[in-house]
Amino acid sequence: MRVNGACHCGRITFACDADPGEVSICHCTDCQNLTGTAFRVSVPVAAKDFHILSGNPKIYIKTAQSGARRAQAFCPECGTPLYATSDTENPSIYGVRVGTLEQRAELRPTHAVWQRSALPWVPAIAGIIVYEEEDD
Repeated sequence: MRVNGACHCGRITFACDADPGEVSICHCTDCQNLTGTAFRVSVPVAAKDFHILSGNPKIYIKTAQSGARRAQAFCPECGTPLYATSDTENPSIYGVRVGTLEQRAELRPTHAVWQRSALPWVPAIAGIIVYEEEDD
C-alpha cells in the first residue's frame, strides 16, 4: 500500500510502501518514553521503499538494555517522531510511525509486543496477537 506522511509542522514529508498486515503496537518502556505516551504504533518499511521528499530529520541514537543501537528520527523543528531504524550505514528496514501517515486510519495494528510493559489502564485491542516480549 502506498502511503505518505509528514511531521506536524510539514517540514519533513515522505512516501513509502507499507504492508497493512504488519502494523504493530509496542508497549516497551523505551517506546513509552520516546513517544511521551502509553505505546508506539509502527509499520516496517523496506529501505528501498522509503523516500524522504522534503526536509532532513534529526537522528538520536538510543541504546537499549540489550545493547542494540537504534536510530530514532524526528523533525528538528516540531519534534514529531518519524521512524526508527538500525544504527548502520545502510539500514534495511524503517519502523515508520503510523501517526505520521495520512492513511493511518487504514493501518489497524495486527499485533502488540512487550505486553508485559503495557500500562494497566491501556485496554487490550480485540483481535490482535499479543507477545509478552518482542518476538524475534
